[in-house]
Parts: sequence; C-alpha cells; structure tokens
Amino acid sequence: MTLVRPSAVREPQFIQLHCPDAEALRTELSAGLCDQPARCAPKYFYDALGSRLFEAITELPEYYPTRTEAQIFERHAREVARVVGRGATLIDLGAGNCAKAAALFTALQPARYVAVDIAVDFVRGALNALQRQFPAMPMVGVGLDFSHTLSLPAPAQDGRPVFFYPGSSIGNFAPDEALAFLRSVRDAAGGGGLLIGVDLVKPTAILEAAYDDALGVTAAFNLNVLAHVNRLIGADFRLSQWRHVAFFDPARSRIEMHLEAREATTVRWPGGERRFVAGERIHTENSYKYTPRAFAELLVAAGFRAPRQWLDPQQWFAVFWADA
Repeated sequence: MTLVRPSAVREPQFIQLHCPDAEALRTELSAGLCDQPARCAPKYFYDALGSRLFEAITELPEYYPTRTEAQIFERHAREVARVVGRGATLIDLGAGNCAKAAALFTALQPARYVAVDIAVDFVRGALNALQRQFPAMPMVGVGLDFSHTLSLPAPAQDGRPVFFYPGSSIGNFAPDEALAFLRSVRDAAGGGGLLIGVDLVKPTAILEAAYDDALGVTAAFNLNVLAHVNRLIGADFRLSQWRHVAFFDPARSRIEMHLEAREATTVRWPGGERRFVAGERIHTENSYKYTPRAFAELLVAAGFRAPRQWLDPQQWFAVFWADA
C-alpha cells in the first residue's frame, strides 16, 4: 500500500451554478399541478431522500439497467477504452453517487473528473470519498440543472471532453427534447465525444416490473416527490391519498409513471389549489425506449459522428460512443 502524505492529498472543487429561483420554482410547480393532465418534472424526485431511494432501486432484482450496463462495460472495457481514448476530462452528467464513473477510471484513466448534478450536496459526500481513493486526480463537482443549460464553468473545461451519461437517463427526454439536448452536448464536446447508456425496447412485462417492483421501492420514490413539493411550495399533499402507477405505452415506446388519487381530494398551496377526482393522475416521468438503430440515427441527427455500440447478450441495453 502506498501512503499519501497529507500535504499531497487534493480536495475536490465545488461550483454551485444551480441557484433555484424560489418564485420561478413556485410558478413552474403550480403551473404543472394546474395543467390538464397535472404534471411534475422528474427532476423533483431528487431531494436527499429521493436520491437515496434511487440508489436502492438500482439494487432491485427487477431493475436491470444498472447491472446490465455495468456488465457491458466490464465485458467490453478494453474496446471502450481504445475507442474513447485515455487521459480525457470525464464529465459525468447526473453523477449521483459517482459510482458508475468511478468504475471506469481503471479503463479510461481520465486526467480529470467532473461530476455534474442538480443535487450538488448529495454529490459532495461521494466526491470527497472518491478523491481519497484517487488523490492525484483533479476533481470538480458542479451543481447544475443541465436539462436547461450545459454551460460548464472554466475548471470543468480543461482537456479533451468525454461526456458520460449512463443509466438510460436520456429516456426522460421526449424525442425532440432528446435531440436538442444531444445537440447541446455535441456543441460542448468538441474534440471529444459522448459515452451514453440507452435502454432498449423489450417485452412489456420486463419493462413494467422494472418500474413497479415487488418491494414498492419505486412506489416510495415516486410518492416522495409529493413530500418534496410540499416543502418547496408549501402544498398539503397527503401521501396516503395517492398511489404509484407505471405502465408501458407501446405506441410511444415509453414507460409512464404517474401518481393516482385514491379518492377525491383538494390540494392547496399559497396562491393556488387543485381539486383531484378519484382516479385522476399526476404525470411524473416518461422513460423512452429505443432500438439500437433509432438511437444511432438520433446521435447522427444531433451532429455526432460514427456511433459505436455495445450490447448485452439479451440486447436489453446498449452503450454508445459517438465522436463530437
């Protein structure tokens, strides 16, 4: 074991760019709750409890994406490293606990690691721990809502950029939104590229089980958004009045998650209210599923070049690399 002298230990740099505007937040959430049908953006899943619940979801037997993606990287690590290249600045979008990126450090040997997440406080602990494991690597944590803008601060832009967007989060964007987002990544990734995980179309029963597990962890994750909204805008949702609903819509090729009112109820918050009848829903998330060909075409339409793909043996999941 090599001991690192305290003076040689780096500390991660943290840059908070996401500064919520309380009035804009209230306006956005209120508009969503009053819409027909009511809606709430999935970014509101990720308060401290929501982030921990999502970590638990990734360990569930029904939730195949995390382990399947990890198996693809393990099986194809050398080829991925050869195609992506070593010594880049690895920019991890939606970094969470940073575990997925850290698993690639040995193969990719990045010169710098940048963890980008809207929940920078959650990332802080993970990045501090990761820095102790890799004391020589410069690390930067960036608090940013990259679904709105991908403008990164100067400390995150040194070196050849390799954007990393694992776990099929691209599926949360509608196809037109996904195209716009991928174009913004392409604009920021000049000289580098994008390494991205994509969930594929598969039998409905497998898809629906992944979003409605037997233990009810995903249900708790979905319901927790109401507790978060209560804190954010002073609403009075009672979680016991709502239930989790998830299903696959084959016409749109997407999983939909909703919260459904178990009974008639009126929800109030300062400046607004909404009456829900029994069975009425709040739409909280979409997760689009692609064929390999369709996603490769989307990357090309966004301006990327020469997409490469790696699939698991069952062809449930794909990892793509595309040059910017």
